[in-house]
Amino acid sequence: MHAAPDSLATRVAVLRRRRARGRTRAAGGMLLLLLAGLALTLSLGQSFTPPGDVLRVLAGVEVPGASFTVGALRLPRAVLSILAGMSFGLGGVVFQTMFRNPLASPDIIGISAGASAAAVFAIVLLGWSGTTVSVLAVAAGLGVAAAIYLLSWRNGVAGARLILVGIGIAAMLESVIAYVLLRAPAWSLQDALRWLTGSVNGATLEQALPVLLSLALFGGLLLALRGSAELMRLGDDTAAALGVPLARDRALIVLAAVGLIAVATAVTGPIAFVAFLSGPIALRITGPGRAPLVPAALTGALLVLVADYAGQHLLPGRYPVGIVTGALGAPYLIYLIIRTNRTGGRP
Repeated sequence: MHAAPDSLATRVAVLRRRRARGRTRAAGGMLLLLLAGLALTLSLGQSFTPPGDVLRVLAGVEVPGASFTVGALRLPRAVLSILAGMSFGLGGVVFQTMFRNPLASPDIIGISAGASAAAVFAIVLLGWSGTTVSVLAVAAGLGVAAAIYLLSWRNGVAGARLILVGIGIAAMLESVIAYVLLRAPAWSLQDALRWLTGSVNGATLEQALPVLLSLALFGGLLLALRGSAELMRLGDDTAAALGVPLARDRALIVLAAVGLIAVATAVTGPIAFVAFLSGPIALRITGPGRAPLVPAALTGALLVLVADYAGQHLLPGRYPVGIVTGALGAPYLIYLIIRTNRTGGRP
C-alpha cells in the first residue's frame, strides 16, 4: 500500500535526472558548435589561413601574413561577436523568464532604444565619439529600464503591463532617433547610422574588454540568482511564500540583465533581435524545465558569430551583423504576435 508514493517519487527523480542530462548534452553540443564556428571564422575569410598557422598566432608566434589577418582582424571581431552575443542572449532570456513572456525582451521593450537614442544624440548633436558615447549609452539604457520599471509598477510589476509600457517608450525613443537623424549633418550621419545598425566592424580586443567584465560581473550575478528567477515564474505570491525576497532579487536581476544589454549595446550598437531570439531557440533545443540561461548565452554567441560571418562572406555585398539578425528576427516577431493574438494573449 505504501509502495506507490515511493515509486512515483522515484519516477519523478529519474525524469528530472534525465532532463538534466539532456540539457547538459544540449549545452555541450552548442558549445562545440560555437567552437567550430570560431575555428571557421578564424581560418576562412577572403583568404584561407591553415589551422596550424591559426594556432601559432593564438599561441603568440609571429606568422607572416597570418598574424595580421588572424590576430588583428579576425580574432578581435570573433571575440567581440561571442561576448556581445552571450550578453544579449543571457540578458534577454532572463527578462523573458522572469516576466513569463517571450515579448519581454530588452530590444522589444525599449531598453536598447534608450541606449541608441543617447548614442545618436551624443554623436550628432554633441560631436562625441568613442568611450564617452559608450558611457552615455550605458547610463541611458539603465535610466530607461528604471523608467519602464517604475511606470509599470502597480502593487508589483506584471509582465503584460511592463511590455506595453516598454513598447510605448520604445516608440517614443525611435521618434527621437528619427528626429535627430533628420537634423544630422552629413559628416556625423554616417557614424550614427553605422552605430544604429549594430556592427562589429573594426573591432579590437580593447573594445571587447568591458563586455567581458560586464559578462563576468552581471552574468555571475544572474547565475547566482537563477533560483529566485525560477521561483518568480510561479507567480509573486508563490515565490514570496517560498521565501524569495521579491523586491530585492527582482531589482538585482533587472539591474544585471540591463547592465549586460547596455554595455554590449554601447560597444557594438543594438544588434537586432539577438536578445529576443536566443531564449526561445535555446528552449527548443534543451526542452522544458529550468530557464536555459547558459544555453541562451551560447545561442546568442552563435547567432552573432554566424550572422556576422554570413554578412561579410556569404551574402552578395557586405552587411553589418545587425542587418542579418534583423532579417532573421522580424519574421519570428510577426509569428509570435499572430500566435499570441490567436491564443487570447498567452504567448
